[in-house]
This record gives sequence, structure tokens and C-alpha cells, in this order.
Amino acid sequence: MTTARDPLAGKLPVTLLTGFLGSGKTTLLSKLVRHPDMNRVAVVINEIGEIGIDHDIVTMASENVALLANGCICCSVRTDLQDTLRELFGQRRSGQMVQFDRVVIETTGLADPAPVVQTLSSDTMLATHYRLDGVVTLLDAVNGPGQIQSQPEAVKQIALADRVFVTKTDLAPPGALEALTATVADINPGARVSSLLHGEIDPHELMGLGLGSARAGAATLSFLGEPLQGEGSGGERTLAPRSALHDASIKTLSLRFAKPFTWTAFTSAMELLTSLRGPDLLRVKGIVNVDGKPVVVQGVQHVFHEPVELDRWPSDDTDTRLVFITRRIEAQTIRKLMDAVVEAAG
Repeated sequence: MTTARDPLAGKLPVTLLTGFLGSGKTTLLSKLVRHPDMNRVAVVINEIGEIGIDHDIVTMASENVALLANGCICCSVRTDLQDTLRELFGQRRSGQMVQFDRVVIETTGLADPAPVVQTLSSDTMLATHYRLDGVVTLLDAVNGPGQIQSQPEAVKQIALADRVFVTKTDLAPPGALEALTATVADINPGARVSSLLHGEIDPHELMGLGLGSARAGAATLSFLGEPLQGEGSGGERTLAPRSALHDASIKTLSLRFAKPFTWTAFTSAMELLTSLRGPDLLRVKGIVNVDGKPVVVQGVQHVFHEPVELDRWPSDDTDTRLVFITRRIEAQTIRKLMDAVVEAAG
């Protein structure tokens, strides 16, 4: 699978910014588009007027695109997101657009980030030019606990996140950040949690969350959520007692296999699992030992990204490690399927 050329080189990293209404996305974006380090970033939002940047607009590059004083591009989604991203890349390639090197997409109006992740993977043209760098979820410290309890979409936003920022902690009761951090860890142990006040953030905190190169290193292990500590019996992550704030059907399962897979065997297992339980397979990340070579896989529900063979193992550990975040799938269901594949391949 690997060639001398890094298969991820040249692809524009895309950050998805999600969170329920009132979580602070508008406040964050209004600060981001003014930050000097955003001068080569395209921000894709629902409506430009929503983030109050009118006084900073220099020119309108097209009906949907505004160029800001610091060089940041602010693009309004008025058609399908796929069309918007194709148009942006086409204008960038033709010289009509500044040479932006990153995209931030706000998923306002699209509570579930999964379709956007799937679009980046399944659209051939987009997959050629863009790569998912990470999902960032904002969580309101005041209203978040109630949303997690009553809104399945809020739980899914957390389940798919690489980073979670808890906002409005200054307005929340004492201990709100700690309580929400524990709840997030219960839903998605791999997501790093930080507080965010008034949208004040270094843009680099939203970047570098995904697999950016086939050249293995510490960033690869971080992307994969390693080290995987405290695995319990059956490979399920051992956590604090499950919170009553969310549906306990969301589970995180970590599996490890010492015996290498053949690529045919591994893909057969994944295809069977996604065909049977695709909608409930919220996110998958892992590094697979394919005939002795390290291959990174990641997917959301039934759609998987193009696998990436690393140039080397990032550590001495050559076991296959897979992390599944699932809904209403028992740990043993996945384990038995994978064990059967390993045995059949033997």
C-alpha cells in the first residue's frame, strides 16, 4: 500500500466544529476569523452574517466567499457542502482564491457530524484533496448535562469528537467542568477535554488532531488514543462508574490481537460488521498488523477512510489495536467476530 510518496501529503486538513445551539460556536468563530494565525484558513459556515464580521470584510471573492483583512477566507454554505468544498478547491487551484492550507467547517444546523465525516471519505474528489484532521465538539457547561440526558445527538457529538471544549464554565455551578469531564470520559475516553471561555483560543489547539502523515511517530500514537490504560476483562475500557447523564448503550471497546491479519480477512470482518450494525458503529480507530505491516484504519458508521500504511511501527508494539465507540453493540459481539476471523485466517 505504501509508496515513496506520503499518501496524505498535500491533502488539505479539515476540522469539523460541532456542538448544540448555545454551546458557543458563533463566539468561537468570531474570534477565530480575526486571529492572525488564521490567515491561510478557510472557514465554512452557514451564513457569514451570523458571526458579525461585516466590518472586517475586504472583498467578496464570489457570492459565497468573503476575504477578511487578515487573509482568512469565510465561506457561506448556500448549497450542498460537497459543492462548496469543490468550489473552494477549484478557485484555490485556479488562482482565484488565496492559497489556504486548512479548512474549518462549522456544522451548525447539522447536529450529527457523521454525514460530514462520511462525505469527506466517500466523495472521490473530496477525498483526493481533503483529509479529516479532527472533530471538535463544544459542550455548554450550563445546559450540556441536560442536553446529554435528553438529546441523543449531543451524546453522538461527544462520541465522534477528538477534542471537547466545555464552554460557559464561568456561568455554571462549581464543579461543572469536573462533572462534564467525567461524563465525556465515560462516553469517549479518547477525547481530550479542556475549558473554553468567551471563545478565546489559540487556533493551533484545533489542529493536528488527526493522522497527518504516513510517517509514524508520537503524533500517530496520540491520534490513536494511546496509551490504552486500564483495559478490563474482554478488552472493555475500565472507567469510573457509568454516569446516569447519558444513555448507557454508548460503549467504548478496545481490542488487541497479537496475530497478524491478512488484509482480506480484516476487511471481510469490517464489511460484515458494518453491514449488520453500521448505524451503531459510531467510530472506529486503530492500527492493524497486516502481514507484519502497520496500517491505520478509521471509520464512522458504515463509511471508512482510505487505509494508510505507515512507513514503520510507531513503537515496539506490533499488536493490532482497535478502538470502537458503539451504540447498543455488546463488546463480545465484536470480539467474537474478530476472533473468528483470526482463527479462520490461521
